[in-house]
Amino acid sequence: MTGYTRRQMVAALVLLPGVASAQTADAVKVYKDPTCGCCEQWVEHLRKAGFTVSVSNAADMTVVKDSYRVPAQARSCHTGVVAGYALEGHVPAADVQRLLKTRPAGVIGLAVAGMPIGSPGMEVAGAREQPYDVLAFDKSGKTTVYSRHGR
Repeated sequence: MTGYTRRQMVAALVLLPGVASAQTADAVKVYKDPTCGCCEQWVEHLRKAGFTVSVSNAADMTVVKDSYRVPAQARSCHTGVVAGYALEGHVPAADVQRLLKTRPAGVIGLAVAGMPIGSPGMEVAGAREQPYDVLAFDKSGKTTVYSRHGR
């Protein structure tokens, strides 16, 4: 495979067709920075909701996010993949379940931009929950509000 950049090779591995089809509908693959603690808390949130979750530490999260077409304005600290959909940041399990049930046309992922206090994995005892939106995004990077939380 000479002639390919490292980024192209990693992207190809992330997008191998057989990998996604081998997973069950409730299996989530999470890519995260090895030092991120809130990511582990989000993983536990998904497991408590009934998802089977595997975690991979990624040295270059930009490659992962680019591979799944996560829009720059919607990025956060970790990226998950379930049934071919990207899950960026602290997306509540209930929104993931709704996505899998309804499979809205054109949507390739959900995102919670940044790291809002009170979102799954970002709970802080005694802190006031920040309102946040879960965004749906399409292949072109266009986002729309999928759900609102903390309002």
